[in-house]
Amino acid sequence: MSTENEGTPVPPAPSAPPVPVDAPASAPGTAPAGHTPAQGAPGPDAGGTPSEGSPAPGAGDPPPAGSDPYGPGAAQQQGAPTTQLPPVPPGAPTAAGAAWPPPPPVTPMYAGAGGAGGAWGASYQEPSPKPKKGRGGLVAAVIVAALVAGGVGGGLGYQLARNDDSGSTTVSAATSGGDIKRDSASIAGVAARSLPSTVTIEAENSNGQGGTGTGFVFDTQGHIVTNNHVVADAVDGGKLTATFPNGKKYDAEIVGHAQGYDVAVIKLKNAPSDLKPLALGDSDKVAVGDTTIAIGAPFGLSNTVTTGIISAKNRPVASSDGSSSSSASYMSALQTDASINPGNSGGPLLDARGAVIGINSAIQSTGSGGMGSSGQPGSIGLGFAIPINQAKYVAQQLIRTGKPVYAKIGATVSLDDSTGGAKITEQGAAGSSAIESGGPADQAGLKPGDVITKLDDRVIDSGPTLIGEIWTHQPGDKVTVTYQRGGKSHTVQLTLGSRNGDN
Repeated sequence: MSTENEGTPVPPAPSAPPVPVDAPASAPGTAPAGHTPAQGAPGPDAGGTPSEGSPAPGAGDPPPAGSDPYGPGAAQQQGAPTTQLPPVPPGAPTAAGAAWPPPPPVTPMYAGAGGAGGAWGASYQEPSPKPKKGRGGLVAAVIVAALVAGGVGGGLGYQLARNDDSGSTTVSAATSGGDIKRDSASIAGVAARSLPSTVTIEAENSNGQGGTGTGFVFDTQGHIVTNNHVVADAVDGGKLTATFPNGKKYDAEIVGHAQGYDVAVIKLKNAPSDLKPLALGDSDKVAVGDTTIAIGAPFGLSNTVTTGIISAKNRPVASSDGSSSSSASYMSALQTDASINPGNSGGPLLDARGAVIGINSAIQSTGSGGMGSSGQPGSIGLGFAIPINQAKYVAQQLIRTGKPVYAKIGATVSLDDSTGGAKITEQGAAGSSAIESGGPADQAGLKPGDVITKLDDRVIDSGPTLIGEIWTHQPGDKVTVTYQRGGKSHTVQLTLGSRNGDN
Protein backbone atom coordinates (compact mmCIF):
# COMPACT_ATOMS: atom_id res chain seq x y z
CA MET A 1 0.00 0.00 0.00
CA SER A 2 1.63 3.18 -1.06
CA THR A 3 0.15 4.79 1.94
CA GLU A 4 1.96 2.78 4.52
CA ASN A 5 5.29 3.14 6.23
CA GLU A 6 8.37 1.22 5.35
CA GLY A 7 9.14 -1.81 7.42
CA THR A 8 11.76 -3.16 9.71
CA PRO A 9 12.32 -6.71 10.76
CA VAL A 10 9.96 -7.44 13.53
CA PRO A 11 9.95 -9.59 16.60
CA PRO A 12 8.55 -13.01 15.88
CA ALA A 13 4.84 -12.55 16.09
CA PRO A 14 3.46 -14.85 18.67
CA SER A 15 0.55 -16.64 17.17
CA ALA A 16 -1.81 -16.07 20.02
CA PRO A 17 -4.93 -18.05 19.28
CA PRO A 18 -8.04 -16.04 18.62
CA VAL A 19 -10.34 -15.76 21.56
CA PRO A 20 -13.57 -17.69 21.40
CA VAL A 21 -16.15 -15.85 19.42
CA ASP A 22 -19.88 -15.69 19.15
CA ALA A 23 -21.59 -17.43 16.31
CA PRO A 24 -20.10 -15.78 13.21
CA ALA A 25 -22.25 -14.21 10.56
CA SER A 26 -22.17 -16.06 7.28
CA ALA A 27 -19.56 -14.68 4.92
CA PRO A 28 -17.43 -15.91 2.06
CA GLY A 29 -13.93 -17.24 2.52
CA THR A 30 -11.50 -17.06 5.37
CA ALA A 31 -7.85 -16.28 5.60
CA PRO A 32 -5.22 -18.02 7.67
CA ALA A 33 -4.28 -16.22 10.17
CA GLY A 34 14.68 -11.13 12.21
CA HIS A 35 16.65 -10.40 14.57
CA THR A 36 16.16 -11.61 18.08
CA PRO A 37 17.23 -9.56 21.03
CA ALA A 38 19.89 -11.06 23.17
CA GLN A 39 18.58 -13.39 25.80
CA GLY A 40 17.80 -11.39 28.87
CA ALA A 41 18.37 -8.07 27.14
CA PRO A 42 16.09 -5.34 28.42
CA GLY A 43 12.91 -4.91 26.42
CA PRO A 44 10.19 -2.32 26.42
CA ASP A 45 8.49 -1.09 29.52
CA ALA A 46 5.24 -3.02 29.39
CA GLY A 47 2.65 -0.54 28.41
CA GLY A 48 5.31 2.12 28.30
CA THR A 49 8.34 2.90 26.20
CA PRO A 50 10.36 -0.09 24.95
CA SER A 51 13.81 -0.21 26.50
CA GLU A 52 16.87 0.59 24.49
CA GLY A 53 19.30 -1.97 23.25
CA SER A 54 16.81 -4.74 22.62
CA PRO A 55 16.14 -5.41 18.99
CA ALA A 56 13.16 -7.66 18.65
CA PRO A 57 13.35 -11.22 17.41
CA GLY A 58 12.78 -12.24 13.82
CA ALA A 59 7.40 -18.70 2.82
CA GLY A 60 8.24 -21.76 0.96
CA ASP A 61 8.10 -24.86 -1.12
CA PRO A 62 4.89 -26.79 -1.42
CA PRO A 63 4.43 -29.35 1.33
CA PRO A 64 5.45 -32.87 0.53
CA ALA A 65 2.81 -35.30 -0.54
CA GLY A 66 0.72 -36.46 2.33
CA SER A 67 1.69 -33.58 4.58
CA ASP A 68 -0.79 -31.18 6.12
CA PRO A 69 -1.07 -28.20 3.75
CA TYR A 70 -2.11 -26.05 6.67
CA GLY A 71 0.60 -27.18 9.05
CA PRO A 72 4.16 -25.90 9.43
CA GLY A 73 5.45 -24.55 6.16
CA ALA A 74 2.07 -23.28 5.06
CA ALA A 75 1.44 -19.60 4.31
CA GLN A 76 0.94 -18.86 7.96
CA GLN A 77 4.38 -20.03 9.01
CA GLN A 78 6.71 -17.71 10.85
CA GLY A 79 8.82 -16.83 7.85
CA ALA A 80 6.27 -14.47 6.33
CA PRO A 81 6.94 -10.83 7.16
CA THR A 82 4.26 -8.65 8.66
CA THR A 83 4.74 -5.05 7.67
CA GLN A 84 3.12 -1.72 8.15
CA LEU A 85 1.58 -0.35 5.02
CA PRO A 86 4.13 2.11 3.65
CA PRO A 87 2.75 5.37 2.28
CA VAL A 88 2.32 5.32 -1.45
CA PRO A 89 4.79 7.88 -2.67
CA PRO A 90 3.65 10.72 -4.90
CA GLY A 91 7.16 10.41 -6.24
CA ALA A 92 8.88 7.78 -4.16
CA PRO A 93 8.18 6.44 -0.68
CA THR A 94 10.33 7.58 2.19
CA ALA A 95 10.67 6.20 5.67
CA ALA A 96 8.94 8.23 8.29
CA GLY A 97 11.17 8.39 11.29
CA ALA A 98 10.66 9.11 14.91
CA ALA A 99 12.90 8.79 17.89
CA TRP A 100 10.44 7.01 20.17
CA PRO A 101 10.62 4.48 21.68
CA PRO A 102 14.21 3.36 22.12
CA PRO A 103 15.26 0.73 19.58
CA PRO A 104 12.14 -1.43 19.24
CA PRO A 105 11.87 -5.00 18.34
CA VAL A 106 12.30 -5.72 14.72
CA THR A 107 8.72 -5.41 13.64
CA PRO A 108 6.22 -5.91 10.87
CA MET A 109 5.65 -2.94 8.70
CA TYR A 110 2.70 -0.86 7.81
CA ALA A 111 1.23 -2.87 5.04
CA GLY A 112 3.42 -3.11 2.10
CA ALA A 113 6.83 -4.21 3.22
CA GLY A 114 8.98 -7.06 2.16
CA GLY A 115 11.87 -9.18 3.32
CA ALA A 116 12.49 -12.10 5.57
CA GLY A 117 11.26 -12.08 9.09
CA GLY A 118 9.64 -13.86 11.94
CA ALA A 119 6.01 -14.30 12.73
CA TRP A 120 5.79 -10.66 13.67
CA GLY A 121 6.70 -9.95 10.12
CA ALA A 122 9.66 -9.20 8.00
CA SER A 123 11.22 -5.89 7.48
CA TYR A 124 10.25 -3.64 4.66
CA GLN A 125 13.02 -1.67 3.00
CA GLU A 126 11.49 1.11 1.02
CA PRO A 127 13.11 1.55 -2.40
CA SER A 128 15.28 4.55 -3.09
CA PRO A 129 13.27 7.48 -4.45
CA LYS A 130 12.24 7.09 -8.08
CA PRO A 131 10.29 10.19 -9.05
CA LYS A 132 6.70 9.52 -10.04
CA LYS A 133 7.52 6.03 -11.26
CA GLY A 134 5.34 3.71 -9.21
CA ARG A 135 2.02 5.40 -9.76
CA GLY A 136 2.86 6.46 -13.29
CA GLY A 137 3.62 2.84 -14.15
CA LEU A 138 0.22 1.75 -12.96
CA VAL A 139 -1.51 4.44 -14.98
CA ALA A 140 0.46 3.52 -18.08
CA ALA A 141 -0.48 -0.11 -17.66
CA VAL A 142 -4.14 0.81 -17.45
CA ILE A 143 -3.94 2.92 -20.57
CA VAL A 144 -2.16 0.19 -22.54
CA ALA A 145 -4.74 -2.35 -21.46
CA ALA A 146 -7.52 -0.04 -22.60
CA LEU A 147 -5.92 0.47 -26.00
CA VAL A 148 -5.41 -3.27 -26.49
CA ALA A 149 -9.02 -3.97 -25.56
CA GLY A 150 -10.14 -1.27 -27.98
CA GLY A 151 -8.09 -2.80 -30.75
CA VAL A 152 -9.55 -6.25 -30.18
CA GLY A 153 -13.06 -4.86 -30.12
CA GLY A 154 -12.52 -2.93 -33.33
CA GLY A 155 -11.13 -5.95 -35.15
CA LEU A 156 -14.01 -8.11 -34.00
CA GLY A 157 -16.55 -5.54 -35.12
CA TYR A 158 -14.98 -5.41 -38.57
CA GLN A 159 -15.08 -9.18 -38.96
CA LEU A 160 -18.72 -9.33 -37.91
CA ALA A 161 -19.63 -6.68 -40.45
CA ARG A 162 -17.64 -8.37 -43.19
CA ASN A 163 -19.30 -11.76 -42.66
CA ASP A 164 -22.85 -10.39 -42.41
CA ASP A 165 -24.77 -11.57 -45.53
CA SER A 166 -27.32 -8.80 -45.15
CA GLY A 167 -24.62 -6.18 -45.57
CA SER A 168 -25.68 -4.48 -42.39
CA THR A 169 -22.85 -3.07 -40.27
CA THR A 170 -25.05 -2.57 -37.22
CA VAL A 171 -24.72 -4.90 -34.24
CA SER A 172 -27.72 -4.61 -31.97
CA ALA A 173 -27.26 -4.95 -28.20
CA ALA A 174 -29.70 -6.78 -25.99
CA THR A 175 -31.81 -4.48 -23.89
CA SER A 176 -31.35 -4.55 -20.14
CA GLY A 177 -34.14 -5.50 -17.81
CA GLY A 178 -34.42 -1.92 -16.59
CA ASP A 179 -32.58 0.08 -13.94
CA ILE A 180 -30.66 -1.93 -11.35
CA LYS A 181 -31.86 -1.25 -7.84
CA ARG A 182 -29.46 -2.01 -5.04
CA ASP A 183 -30.45 -2.49 -1.44
CA SER A 184 -29.02 0.23 0.81
CA ALA A 185 -27.75 -2.56 3.08
CA SER A 186 -25.74 -4.17 0.27
CA ILE A 187 -21.99 -3.69 -0.06
CA ALA A 188 -22.64 -1.29 -2.94
CA GLY A 189 -25.02 0.65 -0.72
CA VAL A 190 -22.51 0.82 2.14
CA ALA A 191 -19.76 1.93 -0.25
CA ALA A 192 -21.96 4.67 -1.74
CA ARG A 193 -22.69 6.06 1.74
CA SER A 194 -19.15 5.75 3.10
CA LEU A 195 -16.93 6.88 0.23
CA PRO A 196 -17.90 10.59 0.51
CA SER A 197 -16.53 10.54 4.09
CA THR A 198 -13.10 9.15 3.22
CA VAL A 199 -10.08 11.06 1.97
CA THR A 200 -6.79 10.30 0.23
CA ILE A 201 -3.96 11.88 2.22
CA GLU A 202 -0.71 13.07 0.67
CA ALA A 203 2.12 13.83 3.10
CA GLU A 204 5.42 15.43 2.10
CA ASN A 205 8.48 16.37 4.11
CA SER A 206 10.42 19.59 3.65
CA ASN A 207 12.33 17.99 0.76
CA GLY A 208 9.14 17.19 -1.13
CA GLN A 209 9.35 13.45 -0.49
CA GLY A 210 6.56 11.43 1.10
CA GLY A 211 3.68 9.13 0.33
CA THR A 212 -0.04 8.59 0.09
CA GLY A 213 -2.46 7.17 2.61
CA THR A 214 -6.10 7.23 3.61
CA GLY A 215 -8.22 8.73 6.37
CA PHE A 216 -11.86 9.21 7.30
CA VAL A 217 -14.02 12.02 8.67
CA PHE A 218 -14.21 11.82 12.47
CA ASP A 219 -16.40 14.85 13.26
CA THR A 220 -18.07 17.88 11.67
CA GLN A 221 -15.23 20.19 12.77
CA GLY A 222 -12.92 18.77 10.11
CA HIS A 223 -10.92 16.23 12.11
CA ILE A 224 -9.68 13.26 10.05
CA VAL A 225 -8.40 10.04 11.66
CA THR A 226 -5.55 8.10 10.04
CA ASN A 227 -2.33 6.22 10.89
CA ASN A 228 0.66 7.93 12.45
CA HIS A 229 2.93 6.46 9.78
CA VAL A 230 0.78 8.01 7.04
CA VAL A 231 1.49 11.57 8.23
CA ALA A 232 4.95 11.05 9.76
CA ASP A 233 6.73 12.73 6.82
CA ALA A 234 4.83 15.96 7.43
CA VAL A 235 5.41 16.16 11.20
CA ASP A 236 8.33 18.59 11.07
CA GLY A 237 7.49 21.36 8.65
CA GLY A 238 6.04 19.17 5.91
CA LYS A 239 2.90 19.50 3.84
CA LEU A 240 -0.42 17.67 4.15
CA THR A 241 -3.39 17.57 1.80
CA ALA A 242 -6.63 15.58 1.89
CA THR A 243 -8.67 14.90 -1.24
CA PHE A 244 -12.31 13.74 -1.22
CA PRO A 245 -13.76 11.41 -3.86
CA ASN A 246 -15.52 14.39 -5.49
CA GLY A 247 -12.10 15.88 -6.25
CA LYS A 248 -12.18 18.65 -3.64
CA LYS A 249 -8.76 19.05 -2.06
CA TYR A 250 -7.93 20.69 1.26
CA ASP A 251 -4.72 21.61 3.02
CA ALA A 252 -4.49 20.05 6.47
CA GLU A 253 -2.44 20.21 9.66
CA ILE A 254 -1.49 17.60 12.25
CA VAL A 255 -3.44 17.92 15.50
CA GLY A 256 -1.65 15.08 17.27
CA HIS A 257 0.02 11.74 16.58
CA ALA A 258 0.79 8.64 18.63
CA GLN A 259 3.57 6.46 17.29
CA GLY A 260 3.05 3.63 19.78
CA TYR A 261 -0.62 3.30 18.86
CA ASP A 262 0.02 4.24 15.18
CA VAL A 263 -2.91 6.67 15.28
CA ALA A 264 -2.95 10.31 14.17
CA VAL A 265 -5.51 13.08 13.81
CA ILE A 266 -5.27 15.84 11.22
CA LYS A 267 -7.62 18.78 10.66
CA LEU A 268 -8.76 20.26 7.37
CA LYS A 269 -8.10 23.94 6.85
CA ASN A 270 -11.24 25.78 5.75
CA ALA A 271 -13.22 22.59 6.27
CA PRO A 272 -16.58 22.42 4.43
CA SER A 273 -19.75 22.73 6.51
CA ASP A 274 -21.36 19.58 5.13
CA LEU A 275 -18.94 16.97 6.47
CA LYS A 276 -20.55 13.65 7.40
CA PRO A 277 -18.56 11.65 9.97
CA LEU A 278 -18.57 7.89 9.56
CA ALA A 279 -20.48 6.03 12.26
CA LEU A 280 -18.24 4.18 14.72
CA GLY A 281 -19.01 0.57 15.59
CA ASP A 282 -18.04 -1.55 18.61
CA SER A 283 -14.91 -3.57 17.87
CA ASP A 284 -15.38 -5.61 21.05
CA LYS A 285 -18.54 -7.13 19.58
CA VAL A 286 -17.00 -8.15 16.26
CA ALA A 287 -17.08 -11.89 15.58
CA VAL A 288 -14.85 -14.06 13.41
CA GLY A 289 -16.64 -14.49 10.09
CA ASP A 290 -18.29 -11.06 10.10
CA THR A 291 -18.25 -9.23 6.77
CA THR A 292 -15.64 -6.47 6.37
CA ILE A 293 -15.35 -3.65 3.84
CA ALA A 294 -12.09 -1.74 3.40
CA ILE A 295 -11.73 1.64 1.72
CA GLY A 296 -8.39 3.13 0.70
CA ALA A 297 -5.93 4.14 -1.98
CA PRO A 298 -3.88 0.98 -2.70
CA PHE A 299 -0.79 1.88 -4.72
CA GLY A 300 -2.26 5.35 -5.20
CA LEU A 301 -5.59 4.15 -6.63
CA SER A 302 -7.91 6.33 -4.56
CA ASN A 303 -11.43 5.38 -3.49
CA THR A 304 -10.88 1.64 -3.85
CA VAL A 305 -13.35 -0.66 -2.07
CA THR A 306 -12.57 -4.29 -1.18
CA THR A 307 -14.39 -6.86 0.93
CA GLY A 308 -13.66 -9.87 3.11
CA ILE A 309 -14.35 -11.16 6.59
CA ILE A 310 -12.90 -10.95 10.08
CA SER A 311 -10.37 -13.79 10.08
CA ALA A 312 -9.26 -13.49 13.71
CA LYS A 313 -9.40 -11.17 16.72
CA ASN A 314 -6.82 -10.05 19.28
CA ARG A 315 -3.96 -10.84 16.92
CA PRO A 316 -0.71 -9.53 18.50
CA VAL A 317 1.08 -7.37 15.94
CA ALA A 318 4.17 -5.18 16.21
CA SER A 319 4.89 -3.02 13.18
CA SER A 320 7.45 -0.43 12.15
CA ASP A 321 8.20 1.92 9.29
CA GLY A 322 11.65 0.44 8.76
CA SER A 323 13.70 3.55 9.50
CA SER A 324 16.61 3.26 11.93
CA SER A 325 15.18 5.94 14.21
CA SER A 326 11.65 4.57 14.22
CA SER A 327 10.16 2.53 16.99
CA ALA A 328 7.51 -0.12 16.92
CA SER A 329 3.76 0.24 17.14
CA TYR A 330 1.90 -2.45 19.05
CA MET A 331 -1.68 -3.58 18.61
CA SER A 332 -4.05 -6.36 19.52
CA ALA A 333 -5.41 -6.32 16.00
CA LEU A 334 -8.46 -7.35 14.03
CA GLN A 335 -7.29 -9.65 11.24
CA THR A 336 -9.10 -9.51 7.90
CA ASP A 337 -8.72 -11.06 4.46
CA ALA A 338 -10.14 -7.97 2.73
CA SER A 339 -7.50 -6.94 0.19
CA ILE A 340 -5.43 -4.05 1.58
CA ASN A 341 -2.14 -2.81 0.17
CA PRO A 342 0.29 0.11 0.54
CA GLY A 343 -1.94 3.18 0.36
CA ASN A 344 -4.79 1.62 2.37
CA SER A 345 -3.13 2.63 5.64
CA GLY A 346 -5.31 4.84 7.79
CA GLY A 347 -8.46 3.91 5.90
CA PRO A 348 -11.59 2.57 7.59
CA LEU A 349 -12.41 -1.09 8.00
CA LEU A 350 -16.22 -1.21 8.02
CA ASP A 351 -18.74 -3.80 9.12
CA ALA A 352 -21.73 -4.88 7.02
CA ARG A 353 -23.74 -1.88 8.25
CA GLY A 354 -21.05 0.63 7.28
CA ALA A 355 -19.84 1.35 10.83
CA VAL A 356 -16.08 1.70 11.37
CA ILE A 357 -14.68 -1.22 13.36
CA GLY A 358 -10.99 -0.63 12.71
CA ILE A 359 -8.22 1.38 11.04
CA ASN A 360 -6.27 -0.56 8.40
CA SER A 361 -2.63 -0.45 9.39
CA ALA A 362 -0.43 -3.44 8.51
CA ILE A 363 -0.20 -6.55 6.35
CA GLN A 364 1.58 -9.87 6.47
CA SER A 365 3.54 -10.13 3.26
CA THR A 366 5.72 -12.55 1.35
CA GLY A 367 9.44 -11.96 1.12
CA SER A 368 9.40 -9.94 -2.10
CA GLY A 369 7.34 -7.30 -3.79
CA GLY A 370 5.22 -8.10 -6.79
CA MET A 371 4.59 -4.71 -8.36
CA GLY A 372 7.37 -4.53 -10.92
CA SER A 373 10.37 -2.63 -9.60
CA SER A 374 8.52 -0.91 -6.78
CA GLY A 375 9.65 -3.53 -4.27
CA GLN A 376 6.45 -3.08 -2.28
CA PRO A 377 4.68 -6.32 -1.41
CA GLY A 378 0.96 -6.68 -1.87
CA SER A 379 -1.94 -8.39 -0.17
CA ILE A 380 -1.84 -12.11 0.54
CA GLY A 381 -5.08 -11.99 2.50
CA LEU A 382 -3.58 -11.19 5.90
CA GLY A 383 -4.39 -7.62 6.89
CA PHE A 384 -4.47 -6.07 10.36
CA ALA A 385 -6.53 -3.19 11.69
CA ILE A 386 -6.39 -1.21 14.94
CA PRO A 387 -9.68 -1.86 16.79
CA ILE A 388 -11.83 1.27 16.66
CA ASN A 389 -12.60 1.21 20.40
CA GLN A 390 -8.91 1.82 21.06
CA ALA A 391 -8.44 4.23 18.16
CA LYS A 392 -11.44 6.32 19.25
CA TYR A 393 -10.01 6.81 22.74
CA VAL A 394 -6.60 7.78 21.30
CA ALA A 395 -8.12 10.16 18.73
CA GLN A 396 -10.21 11.93 21.37
CA GLN A 397 -7.13 12.32 23.58
CA LEU A 398 -5.13 13.78 20.68
CA ILE A 399 -7.89 16.26 19.86
CA ARG A 400 -8.10 17.38 23.51
CA THR A 401 -4.38 17.65 24.33
CA GLY A 402 -2.36 16.90 21.19
CA LYS A 403 -0.49 14.16 23.11
CA PRO A 404 -1.12 10.44 23.51
CA VAL A 405 -1.50 8.78 26.92
CA TYR A 406 -0.40 5.17 27.37
CA ALA A 407 -1.41 2.72 30.09
CA LYS A 408 1.52 0.93 31.77
CA ILE A 409 2.41 -1.53 34.54
CA GLY A 410 5.81 0.02 35.20
CA ALA A 411 8.00 -2.96 34.31
CA THR A 412 10.48 -3.60 31.49
CA VAL A 413 9.88 -6.87 29.64
CA SER A 414 11.99 -8.87 27.22
CA LEU A 415 11.09 -8.96 23.54
CA ASP A 416 12.40 -12.52 23.24
CA ASP A 417 9.68 -14.87 22.06
CA SER A 418 11.11 -17.98 23.70
CA THR A 419 10.25 -17.19 27.31
CA GLY A 420 6.73 -18.66 27.27
CA GLY A 421 5.33 -15.30 28.31
CA ALA A 422 6.47 -11.73 28.99
CA LYS A 423 9.58 -11.98 31.14
CA ILE A 424 10.48 -9.01 33.34
CA THR A 425 14.14 -8.28 32.62
CA GLU A 426 16.86 -8.05 35.24
CA GLN A 427 17.62 -4.49 34.21
CA GLY A 428 15.83 -1.63 32.50
CA ALA A 429 16.98 0.82 29.83
CA ALA A 430 20.33 2.53 30.30
CA GLY A 431 21.01 0.53 33.46
CA SER A 432 17.83 1.64 35.24
CA SER A 433 15.73 -0.67 37.38
CA ALA A 434 13.44 -3.05 35.48
CA ILE A 435 10.70 -2.35 38.03
CA GLU A 436 9.63 1.27 38.35
CA SER A 437 9.83 2.27 42.00
CA GLY A 438 6.35 2.84 43.40
CA GLY A 439 4.76 1.86 40.08
CA PRO A 440 1.90 -0.63 39.57
CA ALA A 441 4.19 -3.67 39.20
CA ASP A 442 6.23 -2.67 42.24
CA GLN A 443 3.12 -2.22 44.38
CA ALA A 444 1.81 -5.59 43.18
CA GLY A 445 5.02 -7.32 44.26
CA LEU A 446 6.31 -8.28 40.80
CA LYS A 447 10.08 -8.83 40.52
CA PRO A 448 12.74 -9.17 37.81
CA GLY A 449 12.65 -12.69 36.38
CA ASP A 450 8.88 -13.09 36.80
CA VAL A 451 7.17 -14.32 33.63
CA ILE A 452 3.71 -12.84 32.99
CA THR A 453 1.50 -15.45 31.30
CA LYS A 454 -1.97 -13.86 31.41
CA LEU A 455 -3.54 -10.41 31.57
CA ASP A 456 -7.11 -10.90 32.74
CA ASP A 457 -8.28 -13.81 30.57
CA ARG A 458 -5.89 -13.12 27.68
CA VAL A 459 -2.96 -15.51 27.25
CA ILE A 460 0.38 -13.67 27.05
CA ASP A 461 3.09 -15.45 25.07
CA SER A 462 5.65 -12.64 24.64
CA GLY A 463 6.60 -9.11 25.61
CA PRO A 464 5.07 -7.52 22.49
CA THR A 465 1.80 -9.35 23.15
CA LEU A 466 1.70 -7.96 26.70
CA ILE A 467 2.35 -4.41 25.51
CA GLY A 468 -0.37 -4.62 22.87
CA GLU A 469 -2.86 -5.94 25.44
CA ILE A 470 -2.00 -3.29 28.04
CA TRP A 471 -2.53 -0.58 25.43
CA THR A 472 -6.07 -1.77 24.80
CA HIS A 473 -6.78 -0.48 28.34
CA GLN A 474 -6.81 3.01 29.79
CA PRO A 475 -4.82 4.33 32.75
CA GLY A 476 -6.65 3.59 35.97
CA ASP A 477 -8.13 0.29 34.75
CA LYS A 478 -7.76 -2.64 37.15
CA VAL A 479 -6.33 -5.81 35.62
CA THR A 480 -5.51 -9.28 36.90
CA VAL A 481 -1.96 -10.46 36.20
CA THR A 482 -0.97 -14.13 36.27
CA TYR A 483 2.78 -14.81 36.46
CA GLN A 484 5.27 -17.61 37.04
CA ARG A 485 8.00 -17.42 39.69
CA GLY A 486 10.16 -20.33 40.74
CA GLY A 487 8.00 -22.78 38.83
CA LYS A 488 4.82 -21.71 40.63
CA SER A 489 1.89 -19.69 39.31
CA HIS A 490 0.71 -16.56 41.11
CA THR A 491 -2.11 -14.10 40.49
CA VAL A 492 -2.26 -10.47 41.54
CA GLN A 493 -4.47 -7.49 40.74
CA LEU A 494 -2.99 -4.09 39.90
CA THR A 495 -4.15 -0.68 38.69
CA LEU A 496 -2.56 0.51 35.45
CA GLY A 497 -0.51 3.68 35.56
CA SER A 498 0.00 6.20 32.76
CA ARG A 499 2.71 7.73 30.60
CA ASN A 500 2.18 10.89 28.57
CA GLY A 501 3.61 11.34 25.09
CA ASP A 502 5.84 9.20 22.88
CA ASN A 503 9.12 10.29 24.44
